[in-house]
Amino acid sequence: MRRVLAGVLACVFAISANASLAQDKPPLKLGGILDMSSLYADITGSGSETAAKMAVEDFGGTVLGRKIEIVVGDHLNKADLSANIARDMIDNQGVEMIFDVAASATALAAAEIAKARGKIIMFNGPGSIRLSNEACGLYTVHYVFDTFAQANVTGLAAVKSGLDTWFFLTADYAFGQDLEKDTSNVVVKSGGKVLGSVRHPINTSDFSSFLLQAQASKAKVIGLANAGGDTINAIKQGAEFGITKGGQKISPLLAFVTDIDSVGLETAQGLLLAEAFYWDLNDDTRAFSKRFMERTKRVPTSAQAGVYSSVMHYLQAVKAAGTTDAAAVMKVMKETPINDMFAKNGRIREDGRMVHDMYLFEVKKPSESKGRWDDYKLLATVPGDQAFQPLSESRCPLVKK
Repeated sequence: MRRVLAGVLACVFAISANASLAQDKPPLKLGGILDMSSLYADITGSGSETAAKMAVEDFGGTVLGRKIEIVVGDHLNKADLSANIARDMIDNQGVEMIFDVAASATALAAAEIAKARGKIIMFNGPGSIRLSNEACGLYTVHYVFDTFAQANVTGLAAVKSGLDTWFFLTADYAFGQDLEKDTSNVVVKSGGKVLGSVRHPINTSDFSSFLLQAQASKAKVIGLANAGGDTINAIKQGAEFGITKGGQKISPLLAFVTDIDSVGLETAQGLLLAEAFYWDLNDDTRAFSKRFMERTKRVPTSAQAGVYSSVMHYLQAVKAAGTTDAAAVMKVMKETPINDMFAKNGRIREDGRMVHDMYLFEVKKPSESKGRWDDYKLLATVPGDQAFQPLSESRCPLVKK
């Protein structure tokens, strides 16, 4: 009995000592630069903050004797504000790693601040291929998807099925421009034709004039090179214009399960789209999503699942490296395969691209769905080395040719 009591007391003292040590050292702060209030709030927003906190909790809450804290800022989809938040997080709040940074223009702005200060930044919400090309950095990781993979998976499948003439509705900023360019390249290389495009401001409420131009083009496919609320509005208004009933197909080049939920299966049925993650893919994705839903009442998007995975991968690398030094941590991150509910045998290349499988889905008919969030049918799994831009085409100066 004495031995048992002594063991219990020893454990209590050890826990108390570790807790005291964690209190004595400054916390390890990870910063999320998110869209908490605008058109990407459902894709990232508070859900990304929740995913990051889940990763911290599952990891154990401390590393190297330091308590782990998540801090967040709302960039309001303004690049200058994103840069200011990144600067304040690193210079004043002591943040060691920045994650998510939804939207490409805001991500490019934050990336410059992180690079100048030698801090790791991991992108989950933005899609611009520039983040792992011209804007790549020693400590930059592009984790979830990019415009090349979205175009490659969706565009190639569409042209192969006979949908070989395209017209684009493009959001007029870095992400939309890159998505149109990358998809156009895929269409043309596959033997299709691009009949034209029109650009719209971000956060557009009325797509009527843009949809009329697309309708008049007689293109078989109207490609939506936008995201979030813009994609939702364009699909809904396209249905009101009778575009799909007239024989044209609308293809959202970046859509999330939350977008499909907002549109509704009656309108979205039959859409082809590429995703990096889906909550109902396998036992691992379902288990994580169940826990996420208990907190948020919504399934995780691919960006939010990517936040969990990337934060966990970072913390594991910090523990293995025994330091928060960016160079040492990044070395471990690049050497260590990623195997979790988000990716199997994922890896971070020298250009910062995290390579993993991508998935081609078709949106279910209402009659095929068993309930809310049961939205996708898996058509194909595309291996990462086929989905993402090959290093031979990279424009990242860190890549040796």
